Amino acid sequence: MNLNQFKNILLSRKKLSLQVLVVTIVTTLVISLLLPKQYLAETSVMVEQRSNDPVTGMSLPTILMPGYMATQVDVITSHIVTKKVVEKLKLSDDPILQKDFAKANVDGDIKDWIAELLLKKLDVRPTRESNLITIKFTSPNNQFSANVANAFANAYIQSSIELITQPARSRAESFDLQITTLRKDLESAQTAKSDYQQKNGIVVANNGAENPDQIALEVLTRQLAQSQAHTKQIQFKKSLLETTIKNHGAIDSLPDVLGNVLIYNLKTELGKVEANLAAVSQEVSLIHPKRLQAQASVDNLQHKIIAEVNIIQNNYTNEIITSRLHENVLANTVAKQKAKMLELIKQQNDLAVLTREVEGAQKQYDTAMQRSGQSHMESEINQTNIAILNPAFPPQKPDQPKLLLNMFLAVFLGSILALGTALLAELLDRRIRSASDVSDALNLPVFSIIPQWIP
Repeated sequence: MNLNQFKNILLSRKKLSLQVLVVTIVTTLVISLLLPKQYLAETSVMVEQRSNDPVTGMSLPTILMPGYMATQVDVITSHIVTKKVVEKLKLSDDPILQKDFAKANVDGDIKDWIAELLLKKLDVRPTRESNLITIKFTSPNNQFSANVANAFANAYIQSSIELITQPARSRAESFDLQITTLRKDLESAQTAKSDYQQKNGIVVANNGAENPDQIALEVLTRQLAQSQAHTKQIQFKKSLLETTIKNHGAIDSLPDVLGNVLIYNLKTELGKVEANLAAVSQEVSLIHPKRLQAQASVDNLQHKIIAEVNIIQNNYTNEIITSRLHENVLANTVAKQKAKMLELIKQQNDLAVLTREVEGAQKQYDTAMQRSGQSHMESEINQTNIAILNPAFPPQKPDQPKLLLNMFLAVFLGSILALGTALLAELLDRRIRSASDVSDALNLPVFSIIPQWIP
């Protein structure tokens, strides 16, 4: 089909095409006038990008807008928020809706049924490149549309607060239960520490100060070493004295002998007596009474010197015995003090373990108390990062039906339908309208065309 044939078809079927176009326009006009008017109410809420926690004051990460805003849209269109709107507006008490619910004959609660009806007329969209969310609701009543839109905004704010407070309330209840257990653990640890201190007589723990028992042990150890050194020194003097006597050495060179006044006097007197003996021996015979008397004096003095030396030696022995007894006493005392120190160290270690248990229990209890207090504060918070920017007002003009738009579409679609109807009618009743139709239909050449006769 060429353009000329298409034009001829339209001219021949213009009456039918005009009828289809007029019917389409009139039908659209009638339907648009008969359709009930729908009023669109719109409100907008602003979602603030909060940077600080309202309870702790700590910095929070910036909200990721795409995902966060999509989540907020899902919250607004959730069944929980919608049910709050139904309860706030008391729609379940509406007699008309009650009758419609009874006619619907569906299972469940009327509030859930009404909530589903509201969601069908609700439109929630986030604004691009901003933190605004628009809430639109359409209904035949302009006041009702505004009320529902505002109710959705308020229910959304209330639900956003509950999304914070309900988990915080659950955490607070959990922490309260933990605090009871942690308090018992802390009291048990403190009781165990106190009982251990009373049992072992520990008044305070040694927190790095000088320990008197440690000082006493050091003093006793030093005294024991001094006593042992003193014993060895006396043993050395005794051994030296015995060796000198055994070897017939000069005992006068020994310090204790040299410093003995009695031995010194005896030695001096012995020197005089020996000198007298030597003089007498030159004058008289060996058996002369005078010589024998002088010899007896020398022997007597020598025996006295030996006796004094023996006394010194015995003094060494006695002093060694006394010193060893003192060593044994000191050694036993040191051993007892060491045992006491080891026991004290063990007690201090045990007490340190108990102290750490008390500190650990106290730290857990304090942490739980802090978290519990924070959770209680969060559970009672009534602030949110959402605010109503533009509340909805009852619209003065209906949003639907859109008469001008419907008429424009009716003209456009009616024209297409008119053309389609003309072509369909031509296909059902094909006629010869030009010379080209003859040549195409009969496959014969056209020799001439008789013009239309005009009388």
